[in-house]
Amino acid sequence: MFIPFLPHAWASTPERLAVATAVTVSFALLARAVRGVTWSGAVAGGLACFALFAGAGPGAFAALVTLFVMTWISTRLGYRRKQELGVAERKEGRRAWQVMANLAVAGLGALLFGATGSRGWLLAAMAALAEAATDTVASEIGQSGNQEARLITTWKRVRAGVDGGITMYGTLTGLAAGIIIAAVAGASGLLTRSEMSIAVAAGFAGMLGDSVLGATIQRRGWISNEGVNLMATLGAAALAYAVFVLNLV
Repeated sequence: MFIPFLPHAWASTPERLAVATAVTVSFALLARAVRGVTWSGAVAGGLACFALFAGAGPGAFAALVTLFVMTWISTRLGYRRKQELGVAERKEGRRAWQVMANLAVAGLGALLFGATGSRGWLLAAMAALAEAATDTVASEIGQSGNQEARLITTWKRVRAGVDGGITMYGTLTGLAAGIIIAAVAGASGLLTRSEMSIAVAAGFAGMLGDSVLGATIQRRGWISNEGVNLMATLGAAALAYAVFVLNLV
């Protein structure tokens, strides 16, 4: 046991800890090089990456890389249209708070798994990543291919990119993104088949919750988009963990 407070973590030896550190630094630099994140975002992403890798191992890192690739691609699809709508991400990439809003809960879940050995925390971490993928891809794809959306609380037509607005195309591609995250986690041995289904369902529920929060408290200016994203990933993780604890699988 190399890290006393993480007895069940993957990085249980100096060699594994060195691997996690080297991979984390390389990934953060690569993410910055392709302008997926700013320098502050690279640091924040590196911290989350290290928590996932050290706590849960290569499979969790693979899920994180998959999330990053899908986010990078979907953000750049239809970029000119998004600029016209005024919703395009900065070309420099996502900032630290944006990154942590999507990854902090997953990283914490991986560390709690390392501390306790409970698969419930592992499931919670993967559900948080699935929610981040579902929400980000749904939003970016929806904005790139549609001029209009439907407000989730009233179903009224609104301009694409409005807080709480959803599109069918975006929602379906977002769901596909969540499935991909769960599939990667399952293929790497992190999740069982039933746990994969929970991660997808919790991630999708979190995405819907994100839209509801966006249509209500965010539109009123009570909370930022990053705050909504953090609450949504936390909700997805909590839902997945509750299902696990209640032995509903």
